[in-house]
Amino acid sequence: MSAITRMYDAEKWDDIIQYSKVLLDKNPNDLTGLQNMATALIHLDKFEEAIEYCDKVLSSNESDYYALKNKTYALESLERYDQVIEYCDKILSKEKKDVWALNTKGLALNKLDRHEDAITFYDISLEIEPNNTTALINKANTLAFLKEYQEAIEFYDKTQKVDSSIKEISKIKSQLYEKLGMEDEAFLAAQGVLNENMEKIKNDAIQNKCSVFQQFCQNEYDDLDAKNKNSSE
Repeated sequence: MSAITRMYDAEKWDDIIQYSKVLLDKNPNDLTGLQNMATALIHLDKFEEAIEYCDKVLSSNESDYYALKNKTYALESLERYDQVIEYCDKILSKEKKDVWALNTKGLALNKLDRHEDAITFYDISLEIEPNNTTALINKANTLAFLKEYQEAIEFYDKTQKVDSSIKEISKIKSQLYEKLGMEDEAFLAAQGVLNENMEKIKNDAIQNKCSVFQQFCQNEYDDLDAKNKNSSE
């Protein structure tokens, strides 16, 4: 493992800056030194300085992906969203299927209150990567902001299927169901139940002449009882 790799793994950003300075003292145009300097400065929240080093790379190669991405990230952190869009477009002009650039452009459009335009770019991302969690949750957030609650719920649910570890989705789905006046669904969503499983619970509650709450609790009890029996065998 090289020294620079060890520094990255240990997140020793100040050490990376010193290492890069040595390279740049020898050769001010050393690509490795410039790129590592920009990356370390970004991690230290020194975004203006990072941009300077990105620009040095781009002055000799305006298509350098690493420098374009670093500069875009720095501009985003500085909330210069018009410029974020400009640099995302530079990346997309070279690689139109760059999902990171598509999602980043979408977020910048959201920040500029261009929400319908943002959705367009999340949709393009999802055509390329249907399970991309960034595009899924950002589209869901945008739809919720636009008060398209039912469609927003569908995309939160898709996100939940892809990554069940995002716990706040259950709460958001529940809140949106409440806005739609769907109390049973709101309760089930808060418990982490996926949309596709809600109908069966509701139908079972009707068949058993009980509330959805009671049916859910009974299902939980039955599942726990089955697990206990299996573990004791």
